[in-house]
Amino acid sequence: MLQQIVDRRLAGKNKSIGNRERFLRRYREQIRDAVKKAVSGRSIRDIEQGEDITLPRRDVSEPVFGHGQGGVRESVHPGNRDYVRGDHIGRPPSGGGGGRGNQGSEDGVGEDDFVFRLTREEFMQVFFDDLALPRLVRTQLLPDAPEWKSQRAGFVSAGNPASLHVVRSMRTALGRRIAMGAELRRLLRELEAELALAERSEANTPLGSVRALKERVEALRRRVRQIPFLDPLDLRFRNRVRIPQPTAKAVMFCLMDVSGSMDEERKDIAKRFFILLYLFLMRHYERTDVVFIRHHTQAAEVSEPEFFQATESGGTVVSSALTLMHEIILARYPPGDWNIYGAQASDGENWYKDSARCSELLQQKLLPLSRYFAYVQVAGDEQNLWEEYARVRETEPNFAMRKITDAADIYPVFRELFRKAGTS
Repeated sequence: MLQQIVDRRLAGKNKSIGNRERFLRRYREQIRDAVKKAVSGRSIRDIEQGEDITLPRRDVSEPVFGHGQGGVRESVHPGNRDYVRGDHIGRPPSGGGGGRGNQGSEDGVGEDDFVFRLTREEFMQVFFDDLALPRLVRTQLLPDAPEWKSQRAGFVSAGNPASLHVVRSMRTALGRRIAMGAELRRLLRELEAELALAERSEANTPLGSVRALKERVEALRRRVRQIPFLDPLDLRFRNRVRIPQPTAKAVMFCLMDVSGSMDEERKDIAKRFFILLYLFLMRHYERTDVVFIRHHTQAAEVSEPEFFQATESGGTVVSSALTLMHEIILARYPPGDWNIYGAQASDGENWYKDSARCSELLQQKLLPLSRYFAYVQVAGDEQNLWEEYARVRETEPNFAMRKITDAADIYPVFRELFRKAGTS
C-alpha cells in the first residue's frame, strides 16, 4: 500500500507554503527592488526585521480569457432615443468614464496595490541572494571537527532497500543462473538428442530404455527450473563512504574610521554597511571570524558592541588600522590556513603624508596575504586616500573600491562588492 506523508508543521492556518514559495520565485525581481527600498529607510537595529512589501497591481495581475458573443451583430437597444440603425457611435472623450483603467473613480473607489509581509527569514533570504565571499578556498583539514563528504564506493551485498541497484542485481543474478545451469543444460541437450534418436528408431530400441531416458530428461528439466531467478545473494546495493574534507576557514577584518571628520551621518552609513556584512557572514558561513578595528590617529581592536555603538573624535591616520590588521594576521591567522578578507570604510580624509603609506601597506603586506579587500568611501569628494587607492586598484585584481553617499546606495554597493561569481 502506497503511503504519503505531508509535513505541515511549518504551515500556519489558512496558509500554503508551496504557493508562497512559488509566488516569491515568480516575482523575485519586484520583491528584490522592494527590499532595496525598504533597507534605505531603516534604522540600524531594525535592519534584519521582516517587512511589508507592496507590489503594483499591474505586476501581479493574471491574464484571463473572456468569452464574448462573437460574430457581427446589428441591433438597436430598446429605449434608445439618440441613435438609429446605421449611426456611427464615437469613442467617449478621455476621462468620460467609458474606460476601465486604474484611475480613481468619482466615489473614491479604486484598485489598491498588492501588499504582503515578508518574514524575517524570507527578508534575509532575498537580501543576501546570490552573494558570496570572493575567491574562498578550502585550506585546512580540521582534526577535531572535520567536514565530511559522502562519496560513492562501488557496490556491496548488504544495505537498505533505498540503495538497491536493480540493474547490477539483475546482472549478478543472470551470471549466477548461467554458471549454475550451464552444465545441466548441456546434459539436458545431450539427453534430449538421445531421446529423439531413440524415438525415431523405436522398433530397435527397448521400451524400458525410452522410458528411462524420458525420466532423466524430466528430472534435468526440473533441476533447471529450480534454479531461482533472483537469489538474496544476487542483490547489490550502492555503497557510499564518508571522507573528511578540508574546511574553508575565513576571517573578515572590519576597519572603520571614527575620526572627527566622520560626522554622525557618515558613521551611520558605515555602520549600516558593516551590519550588512556581519549579518551576511553569520548567515552563510559557520567558521568565519570577524575582527573589528576602529581608528582615528590610533587603531584598536574592539568588541562588536564597541564597534557599532561607541563614538570617537580626533585626527585621522588610516595606516594605523592597516598596520594593526597586518600584526593580527601574523599573530593569529596564518594565511596558509585562513582565507583573509578586509573591508574598510572611511570618508577619505587622511593626513596627507599617510595616504602613500596606506597604498604601500596594501600592495606589499596586506593584499599578498588576502583573498579580497574592499574599500568603501562614505563621502562624495575624492580625497588623497581615494586617489592612492585608485592606483592600487589598477594593478591588484583582489582589491575593490566604491562610494556610498546616501543610505539608499548601501544595498546596491554591498551586492556589487560581494556578488557571487557568474551572477549578474
